[in-house]
Amino acid sequence: MRPFGWPIKETVVIKGVEIHPRVKNERDVLKRFQNKTSGLQPIVDEIEDPPQTTTARARPLNRKGLRFVSLCILDALNGLHEGGYYLKPDNILCVISDVRLGDLGGTCHIDSKGATSGTPLGAPMWRSPEMIMETPWGTPTDIWSYGTVLVSLIYGGDFNLFDPVTVPYGHEEYSMEILKQQFRYFGPWPGKYEKVASPETLQAIRWIMQEIPKSETTQCAMITENEVCNKNMAFIMEIMKFDWRDRPSARKLLVGS
Repeated sequence: MRPFGWPIKETVVIKGVEIHPRVKNERDVLKRFQNKTSGLQPIVDEIEDPPQTTTARARPLNRKGLRFVSLCILDALNGLHEGGYYLKPDNILCVISDVRLGDLGGTCHIDSKGATSGTPLGAPMWRSPEMIMETPWGTPTDIWSYGTVLVSLIYGGDFNLFDPVTVPYGHEEYSMEILKQQFRYFGPWPGKYEKVASPETLQAIRWIMQEIPKSETTQCAMITENEVCNKNMAFIMEIMKFDWRDRPSARKLLVGS
């Protein structure tokens, strides 16, 4: 371990983390995948007592910038997915001309107990519908979260399309309100979802559909060109599918881009 203050001639991100079991997991995942994709922020060194860092709010991206960020994130997701790992992609590091994923502490393997049992992972507003409902999830849940990130980048600032306005963070109904928001903009669930959902999940879905009639939904597909260009919205609609089986893989999205 080199002492703090060692000279460097490249841009790096200093991440300060208190002692936590997630740190070892993130280090192990990075060492395994950082040489397989340029979309991950690699480990350069480890130091003690890192300085405090700041975070800048994102501004709306133009089409060129959105495409660049989108492809960088997809490249990182594809590298992890092909290795059998999932992620929570809400920690994206942007440094002038480079974009990488920089927080892999919550990454887990395809066969992990958390994935097969439906254990929620990551911040609620970025979770997929299946994860919110605590059903088994996989790499498609990352694709949903990726789509959520893209929507936020299009509008900029702290905007999140699914941010509930009815209850505060930490409220017992917070996740359910997020699910309702998802339904308003990208629902409904397709009929074929009944073949893979449990009776409890189907009961929750029916309740949401009764709570929010079609007249109260705001389909994102109807957003005008003046607000979001048709090409970007078509890309978002391809991703934000309520049935996880309908979402394209990171590899397919990369090839299509």
